[in-house]
Amino acid sequence: MISFKEEFLMISAGDFRNGLTVEIDNSVFQIIEFQHVKPGKGAAFVRTKLRDIKNGGVKETTFRPTEKFPQARIDRKNMQYMYADGDMFNFMDNETYEQFALTSEQVGDALKFVKENETVSMLSHNGVVFSIEPPMFVELDITDTEPGFKGDTATGATKPAVVETGATVYVPLFVNQGDKIQIDTRTGEYLKRV
Repeated sequence: MISFKEEFLMISAGDFRNGLTVEIDNSVFQIIEFQHVKPGKGAAFVRTKLRDIKNGGVKETTFRPTEKFPQARIDRKNMQYMYADGDMFNFMDNETYEQFALTSEQVGDALKFVKENETVSMLSHNGVVFSIEPPMFVELDITDTEPGFKGDTATGATKPAVVETGATVYVPLFVNQGDKIQIDTRTGEYLKRV
């Protein structure tokens, strides 16, 4: 018998969304992608791509929309990204000033658009950090790109540009070296010149 409190923490596959973490078969998975499928014949199902937060493995599987899973308790804590030292990335807790390091495998490409001394969110489950979330939007300087020319206003035309963190972003033709731009870190897309 499931109590009301336990029922409240259950989530059905029909309610899946990107970024949600659920416990399936004694493992914790983060939903990377999901798609509701309604075939012409047969019952509807939810196709998902899941990432195991412990080992980083990705698997694809399907569920009936009515299947329920416990939602995993994820702790979020704001940390300051200090600096990179080889394959180690150093962070500081803004409240306790405690410093610690994560490997490049733990960080992945989450810091692609993050400068030193910026605040990021650390996501952990039972004390184990499994992901880093950068700020949703960042403003970075363009350090290298082809020069823009008067009249470069063609709709939708883009060119590659390197930002101060070393990442490459596609920007409109009128953006020049030295310009500051705003980037959506979730998609890596140029938003505007600031």
